Amino acid sequence: MLIGLISLCIGLYYSSYNEFGIIIQQTNFLLAYFVKLVGFFSLCLFFGMLVKRSAFALAFLFILYILEWIIFGLMAWKINTDTAEKIQNFFPLKSMYKLIDQPFQRIAMTKFPEKANLAYDYAVHWHELVIVLAWTALFVFLSFRLLKKRDL
Repeated sequence: MLIGLISLCIGLYYSSYNEFGIIIQQTNFLLAYFVKLVGFFSLCLFFGMLVKRSAFALAFLFILYILEWIIFGLMAWKINTDTAEKIQNFFPLKSMYKLIDQPFQRIAMTKFPEKANLAYDYAVHWHELVIVLAWTALFVFLSFRLLKKRDL
């Protein structure tokens, strides 16, 4: 909510428009950012509950990141790269990353309008939200199961 409020204030201050609908035109990124953070924190919660040590949980995150790329490399080697990329978009960390795709490139494109002929889809897609929400539900469920099983 804080990021949404700050974004709204910056939009009101720096916008030459006074119409509220124009100012909040691209706010679907706030929902995607919220879902991304909830998904990532639920993954961290699961790893934290699984290993009970925060340093090992961070190591598991790093191992998961490397494991996702190894699996992608093996799939790209066995099958074609396009299919491997489509499958990789279902992996936990990659699906969270794909919610807000290349934010810095979008900012750079606004600063250099002569490069505007490059077409790129910056939209937040509903199927990417569903994938991250499914991973979030799975991680929260597994964390709850671990909590019940260990009887803390």
